[in-house]
Parts: sequence; structure tokens; C-alpha cells
Amino acid sequence: MSVLTAEWLKVRSVRSTYLIIGLSLGAILLGLALAVMAAGMYDSAPPDKRPSARIADLEEVVVIVPQLCMGILGTLAITSEYVTGLIRTSLTVVPRRRPLLTAKATVIGALGLIVGPATVFGTYAVSRWILGDRFSGAYATAFLDRLPALTAISLTVPVFALLGLGLGALLRSTAAAIAIMTGLVYVIPIIIGNIPEPWSERLGSIMIGALPRQITGDGNASSVYGSLLSPAAAAAVLIAYAALPLLTATWLLRRRDA
Repeated sequence: MSVLTAEWLKVRSVRSTYLIIGLSLGAILLGLALAVMAAGMYDSAPPDKRPSARIADLEEVVVIVPQLCMGILGTLAITSEYVTGLIRTSLTVVPRRRPLLTAKATVIGALGLIVGPATVFGTYAVSRWILGDRFSGAYATAFLDRLPALTAISLTVPVFALLGLGLGALLRSTAAAIAIMTGLVYVIPIIIGNIPEPWSERLGSIMIGALPRQITGDGNASSVYGSLLSPAAAAAVLIAYAALPLLTATWLLRRRDA
């Protein structure tokens, strides 16, 4: 508990934490702006075009913001100590590496579990409020029917936070860790979408963006992602994105100098 308290003190005592969390929650405003714009386009469209109008789930669009923000926070939680030399102090006070990294993961993961649902459910709420029954009732579905999908999308945020922490501990480089996370969100899905089948479908099914819909059994029709995994397999892959870098980082941290 002392190590956990110390790590929480480190995170909450720097201004960058509040800036990153603020930017993450700002995704709700982005969702609000997109919903207002979509509603305006729908209302100005000819009546005969409205029945065929469609809109993406805005919470899936804006979740990229808290994903990357919390991933950056996870990275900074460890790489900033290497940059400033504080890691030597931390390892002097806590010689055992595993409790130190476990405490960091607990704090960062808990913040992700707060920010993720707040952003996703907040975006859903404002989108439902503004769009109403437009776009063939895309946001008129009962909330309980959407709850599994919203929950699955929310969980990708703490996964990114822990992924950032694991990559930061592995690479000891903020820039390298952020580049990899950015690639997972933007670059790699585009590359995979242009690979010939069946590899496009196979690789697309294990991307983070493809997992929430596979966990809920909805599939990823009309997207660059695949839909080959069962809900249990998709959940396992999502956990692996967070667990494998952390486990590897823990193993390396115990075997190399600070």
C-alpha cells in the first residue's frame, strides 16, 4: 500500500496528468460538435435522401482521443523517471521491481477505468440527445441494448493506458512508445486494409479497434477490421495487449540496470 500511495502521489502531483485527463474528457465536446454537424446535415438533406442516410457510432470515433491520451499518460508514468533519474530513487526505496511496476499499473489502469467510461458514455449521451431519431433511429435504440458495446469500447481506454506503461518500461523512450501506439490506431489498420485476403481479415481481427464489436458479437461489417474472433477470443486478445508488454517489461526490469 505504501508503494501504491507513492505512485498515486507521483501521478497527481504533476500538471501533465490533469492536462491529459482534461484532453481525454474533451472528446465529449468533440462528439457533441460532430453530432451537431451531423444533425444539421441530416436536416438540410432532401427528404428522399434521409431514409438512406447513415452515421457511424460517434463514441467509437472519439474514443481514439482518450485512448491515445491515456496511453501517453501511461508512458510518461515510467519514462519521465528515466529522463529525470528518479527511477534510481524509486528502485532504491523499492528494490523489488515487480511491486513498483504493479503499483504504477494499478494507478494508471484505475485512471483509465474512470476516464474511459466517462468519455464513451458521455459522448453517447450527448449524441443521443442531439440526434434523436435521425439517421433511421441510429441513436434511438434502448440504452440497455447498447450497454455491452459501450462497455467494451470503454475498456479499450485502460488497455491503452497499460499498453503505454508497458511500452514505456520496455523502450525507455516516450517518443518510441507514443509512435507505436499511434501506429496501432492510425497507420497499421490502413496498411492491413490494403493487404490481400485472407490476411487482411485475419490481421484486422486482432487490431484493438476491431475487438469491442467482436466481444459483443456484432462484427465489423463495412470497416477495415475483420470479424474472425469469438467473443471470448476477442476479450483474451484485448487483455493480452495490456498484459504482455507489462509482463515482458517486468521481466526485463528485473534483469537490467536502471
